[in-house]
Amino acid sequence: MSAPAELVAALPQYDIGAEIGEGGMGVVFAGTHRTLGRSVAIKQLPWDVLNHQASSELFDREARVLASLDHPHIVPVYDYVRTGREHLLVMERLDGGTVHSRFHGGGVSGEQACAIGLAMLAGLHAAHRAGVLHLDVKPRNLLFNLQGVVKVADFGIARVISEGATLVTHGGEILGTPAYIAPEQAMGNALSPAADVYAAGTVLYELLSRQLPFDNTRGAISMMRQHMFTDPRPIAGVPMPIAGVIMRSLARELDARYREAESFAADLAGAATAVYGPGWLERSGVPVLHLTPRVIAGLNSPTAPGPPGEARTRPVQRPPGPNATLVAPSGPDTGPGPGDGRTGDGGPESGRTGEGSGSNAAVLWLRLAAAAAAIVLVVLALLNPEQLPHQASPTLNLGAQPVTVPVEVDLSKPLTLTGTGNPGRVALTLSAAGIPLGSAETEAKAAGNGFTAQLTLPAIARWVVGGAVTATVQTGPVTQTFTLLTSQHPLASAMGAGSLILALFALAYLESGLRTIRNGHRWRGASVGGPVLGLLFGAVAWLCVSVLRVHEPAPGFGAGCAVAGAVAAGLVVAAARRRASTVVSRPSGR
Repeated sequence: MSAPAELVAALPQYDIGAEIGEGGMGVVFAGTHRTLGRSVAIKQLPWDVLNHQASSELFDREARVLASLDHPHIVPVYDYVRTGREHLLVMERLDGGTVHSRFHGGGVSGEQACAIGLAMLAGLHAAHRAGVLHLDVKPRNLLFNLQGVVKVADFGIARVISEGATLVTHGGEILGTPAYIAPEQAMGNALSPAADVYAAGTVLYELLSRQLPFDNTRGAISMMRQHMFTDPRPIAGVPMPIAGVIMRSLARELDARYREAESFAADLAGAATAVYGPGWLERSGVPVLHLTPRVIAGLNSPTAPGPPGEARTRPVQRPPGPNATLVAPSGPDTGPGPGDGRTGDGGPESGRTGEGSGSNAAVLWLRLAAAAAAIVLVVLALLNPEQLPHQASPTLNLGAQPVTVPVEVDLSKPLTLTGTGNPGRVALTLSAAGIPLGSAETEAKAAGNGFTAQLTLPAIARWVVGGAVTATVQTGPVTQTFTLLTSQHPLASAMGAGSLILALFALAYLESGLRTIRNGHRWRGASVGGPVLGLLFGAVAWLCVSVLRVHEPAPGFGAGCAVAGAVAAGLVVAAARRRASTVVSRPSGR
């Protein structure tokens, strides 16, 4: 396919050749700079995603950062052109193939796989320090130049594309590539360099074992669900020091995973040296450039990986603006690495995990306390008595039924009340937990030695009252109470259906707020809003259970459920905020 005319017109300084690649991130054309004679690859970003202002402005910002990345293991961006419909990235052209093609061609040795991993992680670490996440690390995005140097391509593009499309598909492909996607990325949660670490670990798992960590025969959605909810199968046929490093990089829980590329690379280097011996990197024939001191220390000091608590992270700091995608530049990591005498074995730095462990323990206790409060709520709702104690005369009847036992009536019809004496006026009031639901009043008529009164409640009462309620009869100066049951189905009333809807609303709104916190954003008023929503849920859940079980609502049990709900929600919010502060925004050192 030749280049479209609009692309040629947008880049007059280039001779543009044929299409050399296509995917969810756009179409790639070969090109040559007319003056410099430099071979380039020109990526045409998908217009159907970047055709609105927010995405275009986001990619404008991202492109400027991508162009600033300067590392031997990152494909450099030479130019960015935006004219009308076109968003074009001009990059170095690499003609040495991809890791994917080499892997599926002649294959790679264990030493070569580890060397490719170090090169990949070196590029990722440099990008993370500059504030860029990749979010689509995979063998096809790892390219070789003619000298055999591995370079990572397409930094940041997946993030921009996903702002204007769903995660699942774009142009028939998956954004984030399900086989390599991190659990938190698949779930739409806050992202940090650990997401790229997970993808890099998946690449290494595949290169070393010649298979993926999860079953890839059941489609993209199944693959993503496995990443979200299933631990990867143990890597087979790989020596233990290296296997341990790879499996740690694939931990679903962020606290158990390497939180940054450099820590991963340092442990990988040490494990590879332990397995293949000194000089393995040179023997691999894969050039790895600009290694950090920590990784060099790992190469020179073969060690097994330390405990998970040692891996420190660079937090994702979202710059101002709703669509910002960059991470804040961070200084050199001061966490322990292989061979530096800080492997968590009781040395001087082994106590550095205390803060993270303490935070995790606090989160656990908050969650346990919230669960206990939720259990109290459920127990109180179920213990609500079937009927409350009442005082009523055995001579007072509603219809043909004495009110000394619960009386079932049809509220859509007039109610006939009979009794002894001549009270004059008779009033009937229905209530639940002291809240009035409807009333009727009429003159009593003499009937033999007693009276009869026909009472008609407002028509809306039949739609409001459900289950069992308290009926109060005023006959002259005498007040009597009894339990009244409605013949209508509980869910055909505001008390039944309304309480159920309100309970679901409170839960949904609370979950929305918790998701906001988990995604790294601030839920304004969470300290008040969470408990208030919990209080609402506890109260209406108690009412719903009482109505559906046809139990007369008892105010004390309702108050207890409301308090338990408020406590549970407050603790859940506190746990989420504590978790977010320690997992997403944990500092990299002391």
